Amino acid sequence: MSEAAAAQARRDRVFLVVVDDSTERRVALRYACLRALKSGGRVALLRVIEPAGQVEWAGVGAMLAEERRQEAEKLLSGLAAEVNEITGGIPILLIREGDPRDELLALLEEDPRISILVLAAAPGGSGPGPLISALAGRYAAKLSVPMTIVPGAITDEELDRLT
Repeated sequence: MSEAAAAQARRDRVFLVVVDDSTERRVALRYACLRALKSGGRVALLRVIEPAGQVEWAGVGAMLAEERRQEAEKLLSGLAAEVNEITGGIPILLIREGDPRDELLALLEEDPRISILVLAAAPGGSGPGPLISALAGRYAAKLSVPMTIVPGAITDEELDRLT
């Protein structure tokens, strides 16, 4: 591979972080940002919102779905500012509706820009978390990109040393 092709491949590298409500999400986000910064890559943030359940009135269901979407946009906007502060770049923001595992796998299949999935394990020895368990177990064959699992209890200083 030529030097120009290698540089382009690094620029094309997209680190995907699943934005859930876990405390370890912050660790995965920071790791992805530091890796993107050092490799000249980019960060993508995926927020999966729950679909509206059975609601008697369609207008109420639409209103609830819109509220969840606005909350997701607000959350991603705040995280985008953090990504920009660390990397100097604007992340790719993605919002999907459905089951997080299914939507993640569909996104990885559909979007060739994504080259690495970054997740953090739950801190405190409570197991890796349901998404990591599913992707490393039953759904491993459906995973189309490498997955990096960062220890959820790792400190910022340790992350800085590792990346």
